[in-house]
Amino acid sequence: MPQLLAFSVIALILFVGDAVSTRTKSWLPSVFVCAILFLLGYWTFFPQDIVALAGFQTPIVFLAMYLLITNMGTLLSFAELSRQWRTVIVSLAGIGGIVAALMTVGLLVLDFQTVVVATPPLVGGVVASLIMSQAATEAGLASLSVLAILIYVMQGFVGYPLTAVMLKREGRRVLALHRAGDWSHHGPAEAGGHGEDAAPPRLFAAMPPAYNSYYFKFLRLGLVALLAWGTAQLVKPVFDISPFVLCLVFGVIATSAGFLERQPLRAANAFGFTILILMVFIFDGLKQATPQMLAQLAWPLVLIIGIGVTGMYAASWIAGRLLGFTPAMAFACALTALYGFPADYIITNEVVNALSDDKDEREVLIAHMLPPMLVAGFITVTMVSVVLAGVFVGLLA
Repeated sequence: MPQLLAFSVIALILFVGDAVSTRTKSWLPSVFVCAILFLLGYWTFFPQDIVALAGFQTPIVFLAMYLLITNMGTLLSFAELSRQWRTVIVSLAGIGGIVAALMTVGLLVLDFQTVVVATPPLVGGVVASLIMSQAATEAGLASLSVLAILIYVMQGFVGYPLTAVMLKREGRRVLALHRAGDWSHHGPAEAGGHGEDAAPPRLFAAMPPAYNSYYFKFLRLGLVALLAWGTAQLVKPVFDISPFVLCLVFGVIATSAGFLERQPLRAANAFGFTILILMVFIFDGLKQATPQMLAQLAWPLVLIIGIGVTGMYAASWIAGRLLGFTPAMAFACALTALYGFPADYIITNEVVNALSDDKDEREVLIAHMLPPMLVAGFITVTMVSVVLAGVFVGLLA
């Protein structure tokens, strides 16, 4: 397949997903629709390497991830991050609920090895899935090795629509309070805003605007991401921390210090293409889910995801009630364990756009829902899941 044809097919799928999401007012999130279309494509006429043929290979994907997560940091502030300690606890409670449910109820219907291999991929991303898949292979459990990957590529089919439903429920509640004049949440400016600044950031205020070019924005964003990555490498002998987590934190620091403006990728007209790169990379994982594989492992897959998500809901509901979260917002934050970034960002924005056309109302919704969704996604997928995988590898041995 020629490169431009591969790119056009991928872009068409992303457009259809976006159009369906808009038409259904986010009842069917774009990522859910796109995942189904990619899956059908791989089962029919897609070459297995259609994403690579389109030009989206590992180096550019990681570059996009570093830049985009640093860009997300510019949406937040230190005050906002400090308020998210409750989100961290709710997210951890959701993970605890998955583990508790699978290690109790799950063991009643599935064998111990299946539960051990399946749990870390359900609460994390590709790294946890690969760790457990490799461990299962080394233990001679070929089918469970496939199950670990299959859970990773299929769990979003549950997480995407559930998250959209929860966020719409929370968003309607917030809008009702806001329209009645009873909403007192911190305003969008304090939360980091949703737009971008035309003028250079504070440290470059004396610079003529003409010099604040797209390239200068990319330079500054790249330097902040480089500093985050370098810091992660520097402390690696002492303790391991994801450079992606540091990219978010350093984005906050750089914005507060006046080195970065709000959303530099939007200001450089590169945000949409960067999101496209990351979303295509996520859907590329669906090529591993063949019809034969799904048929063979359908029953344990359904049981694991069903039991795990039920446990997640129960635990996040309890933690949310204790910490002042509504059940919908608590469950939405916990659900980020099923997909992480950038799907958490995309679903939140789609829901906000579906709930209101008013700019001020959208800012209120973004300020309330986006920071906890971003923080929860990084806590569950990027940090906790890898640690959990390391622990469960020992149980499998």
